[in-house]
Amino acid sequence: MKINYLEYGDKSAPVIIFIHGGGVSGWMWDQQVAYFSSYHCIVPDLPEHGRADNNEPFSIRTSAENLISLIKEKANGKKVYVIGFSLGAQVLIQMLSIKPDLVEAAIINSALVRPNRAMTMWMTPLIKLSYPLIKWRSFSKLQARTLYISDSYFEKYYKESRQIKRETLLRVLMENMSFPIPDTFCKVRARILITVGQKENNMMKKSAIDLVKANPNCTGIVLENAGHGVSLANPVFFNNLAESWLEKNSLPDAKGRFKEIMQLFHKNMEQAVRKMMHNGQKPKRLHFYSFCYIIRANVPVCPSHKCAYPHKIN
Repeated sequence: MKINYLEYGDKSAPVIIFIHGGGVSGWMWDQQVAYFSSYHCIVPDLPEHGRADNNEPFSIRTSAENLISLIKEKANGKKVYVIGFSLGAQVLIQMLSIKPDLVEAAIINSALVRPNRAMTMWMTPLIKLSYPLIKWRSFSKLQARTLYISDSYFEKYYKESRQIKRETLLRVLMENMSFPIPDTFCKVRARILITVGQKENNMMKKSAIDLVKANPNCTGIVLENAGHGVSLANPVFFNNLAESWLEKNSLPDAKGRFKEIMQLFHKNMEQAVRKMMHNGQKPKRLHFYSFCYIIRANVPVCPSHKCAYPHKIN
C-alpha cells in the first residue's frame, strides 16, 4: 500500500516523521513543520484520512509496516525521530515494536493501549446511531473544541469529517479501541517520551502507566491543564518540549537536572515500599503520578509561556 505524504525542510538533515490522530490529517502538524524547518519533516496521511487513498482500508499494523518502509527509503543513514498523536501514537508503538532499532527517539502523545471489549461489542450499533451527527456543523464544532482545533482549521476539519464513511469510522474506532501493547515493545531501544494530558480520561492515563512500565527506555510526563491534543492547544510549548527531548534527552527548563530528579524519586519510592513490607504492610496501589512527572503545558496558548521544570506529584 502506498503512503500519501508531504515533505518539508532540509532533506539533508535528520528526519522527523509526524503521525496524525484519527479524524484529522497531516495539517494538524503545520505548526510543528514550521518550527522544525531545519529538519527533514515528513507528514503522512494515514489510510482513509486526508489526502490518502480511501480505497485502502485503515489498520494500525499495515500503516506501521508501510511507514517503516518509508523511513527506510528516506533515512539514508540519517537520524530518525517520530512523533505520534492518539491513533498515530498507536501506529508509532506498532512501528517501534516491529523494528526496535528503527528510530533514535520518539514521542508518544496520548496513546490508548488498554483494549475495551465492552466498547468494541457495542461499537456497531453506537456508530449506526451517532454517525449522522458528524454531518452536523454544530456537532463538529463541539468535537473541534475538545481537540483544540482553532477556527482557522475548522473548515478543513469539518470538510474531512463530512467525507468520512460510516464503515471507515467503525474500522478506525475498532482499531483504536482494541489496540494492546505489542509483546515486542519491551525490546525497543529508542528514547521514548510518553505524554498524557492531565484532563484526559483515566483509561488514557492508565495507558501511559502501562507504556512507561513496559519499556525501561520510556519516560512519562503529565501535561498540566492539557486535554487531548496539546500540540494543537499550545504549539509553542509542544515544540519546545519536542525539541528538548529529541535533541537533548531532556525536558524544557530542566537545567540538566531531570535525570537527577528521576533517580532520587525512584530511590525514595523503593525505600517507601521496603519500609511498608518490613512493617508487614502490603504496598498500596501506586498512584498514577508515581510513574510520571508533571510539566506545565499552560493551555490555552500563552506566547510568553516558560514551562516549569518537571516535578513529582505527591
